Amino acid sequence: MTDPVLLTLLAMQRQNWEQGVAVHALLDLGHTDLAARLSRDSVVHQSPDGRLGTIGGERGAVNSASLYQGVVLVDPAAAARQLDWVVNGAPRASDGTLYHVLDTPEVWADSVYMVVPMLALAGRPDLAVQQVLGHRAALCRDGLYLAADTRPSLWGTGSGWVAAGLARAIHHAPDLGADLAGHAREVIDACISYRREDGLFGDVLDDPGSFREANLAQMLAYAAYTGVADGWLPSSYRALADSLVAAVEPYVVDGVVTSVCGAPSFDRPGTSAEAQAFHLMARAAAAR
Repeated sequence: MTDPVLLTLLAMQRQNWEQGVAVHALLDLGHTDLAARLSRDSVVHQSPDGRLGTIGGERGAVNSASLYQGVVLVDPAAAARQLDWVVNGAPRASDGTLYHVLDTPEVWADSVYMVVPMLALAGRPDLAVQQVLGHRAALCRDGLYLAADTRPSLWGTGSGWVAAGLARAIHHAPDLGADLAGHAREVIDACISYRREDGLFGDVLDDPGSFREANLAQMLAYAAYTGVADGWLPSSYRALADSLVAAVEPYVVDGVVTSVCGAPSFDRPGTSAEAQAFHLMARAAAAR
């Protein structure tokens, strides 16, 4: 295994959602055994309430759901506890929309990626659609997503999480395309209208002064490649995805995807495990 982007991803410290997206990248690339090895440790760090990979006082309510796909392969009982947490235990609004964190009633765009593909894979398309509708009502503005209902900026990566999450959910459960594909295309198209001259985006889509951000391009490329491969996007979106990937390439330096929302606070340029993973996921989706 000599892929420098993958090696960099595996060398990074990762929170539970970053571990989940890393597992998704490994599965998409066909590295099933390695994905299983990463998933086993998520079970070691499963909290009593069912959340996987909770380390260091994890306050996220739903980030752990991203680990479900890998844990199903190695410990179905642990995966079932994670599913039960999302379905029955996690905090939520009166309409059932999940809160992203444990201690405050906040709806975040990120949650769409964390829980909707998991619900699709687990055979709960009804709940997958319910979560999309709830998050859309709370956060979506003309196809673009606020970062959270408490942070009213059009954070580019927030829309990226949604587009990628919808694409992955439809891939797991193709019948969801009837409910979700139109909205996925709406989000992709709305984001594309904010591309800058270099082919990338601002961290805040409608703020020309915000820093250049490259991971949204990778997330949209992943969604577009997946939509074309799975038949819910026209073939013309292949060229769009190619152009997005090409725009990121100058910022991949020695296997590190740079100029992205940087860990750990994601409010300034830097590097992140999720950006490494989406680079690989976009590549795998293109190959499909």
